[in-house]
Amino acid sequence: QVQLVESGGGSVQVGGSLRLSCAASGRTLSDYALAWFRQAPGLERALVATITRSGRTTFYPEFVKGRFTISRVNARNTMYLQMNSLKAEDTALYYCAASPSITLATDISLYRYWGQGTQVTVSS
Repeated sequence: QVQLVESGGGSVQVGGSLRLSCAASGRTLSDYALAWFRQAPGLERALVATITRSGRTTFYPEFVKGRFTISRVNARNTMYLQMNSLKAEDTALYYCAASPSITLATDISLYRYWGQGTQVTVSS
């Protein structure tokens, strides 16, 4: 079992940047594909970015492509999400998640472990 803790959320103006971190404990992070999801009030939880165990392959949905970058440092048991050019619609609770998948995991049902979330608020 792995425990995940997000940090780095906060309030920022439109066009600004934030970097989220996800620290893992309990198991080595290199055993898992990882992802960031977000959930805004009244909406379903949505995939924001995902990365394979090695970190060599990533996937982004169109609404964040070119603005967000997911990365991981397995030696530090940590994953990151660099968010640039933030928009008001990026406001949400952001979660990190881990999947035992050995390939890229874009389906939310593949994720077994979740953090508690960190709030990101983007205002104009």
